[in-house]
Amino acid sequence: MAYEVEPPKYVRLAQTIQRRIEDGTYAPGTRVPSENQLVQAFGMSRPTVVRALELLKRDGWLESRQGYGTIVRGRPAVVAEKDRRGREALERDETLTSGRLIEVGEVTVPPRIASALGLPKRATAVVRRFLVEEDGEPIELVSSYFPASLVDGTDLAVDEPLIGSGREHLELRKKVRFDHVTERVSARLPEAEVAQLLHLPDGVPVLSVLVIACDASGQALQVSDVLLPADRQELEDTYRLN
Repeated sequence: MAYEVEPPKYVRLAQTIQRRIEDGTYAPGTRVPSENQLVQAFGMSRPTVVRALELLKRDGWLESRQGYGTIVRGRPAVVAEKDRRGREALERDETLTSGRLIEVGEVTVPPRIASALGLPKRATAVVRRFLVEEDGEPIELVSSYFPASLVDGTDLAVDEPLIGSGREHLELRKKVRFDHVTERVSARLPEAEVAQLLHLPDGVPVLSVLVIACDASGQALQVSDVLLPADRQELEDTYRLN
């Protein structure tokens, strides 16, 4: 039986502030209320307020400017869709993708996945783990996590390749709407199982692209951890200087 778990206080506060940014209460370029003002306004502790602000800064909604305070940036900028690996993870039809399904089921999520989903430590979620292959060689391992409360009434927990994407299942069957994606890129040494699946020699790290897909309120609907062999990747970005 799946139980719906209320997000931690700092996540709920971050979502409230984000909604105020969305509706113009906190306009881009203006300062957000001070920590003391937020403590008094929401009746939450200072550590909770600080953590909520850090979450919003990390995801691009706010920024700190020395000597001026915390500034509203507005909705994080959307980058050209054709270059977004996160979109591939969200819209992949497993029946049309070369590769194989590795695992489906309810698991205890890693701490950083729990944080991204707004779940407490040691919470559970449904995972779909898919190994993408090209010409018979593994090129990425995608682990997509879904809150248990959203899985009922979908095929996301069925242990066979999914017809249609996870996003389609949630939007059509649960009447939710994906609004924006945050991607976080990091590198780490892989666990033994991951190294074996991706055919990695000893000492070769993986590049992790953590894809956090949210609705307009900032609630995460799906979090995908895309693991790529670091020795076969090159990141490039072109941007204009002001």
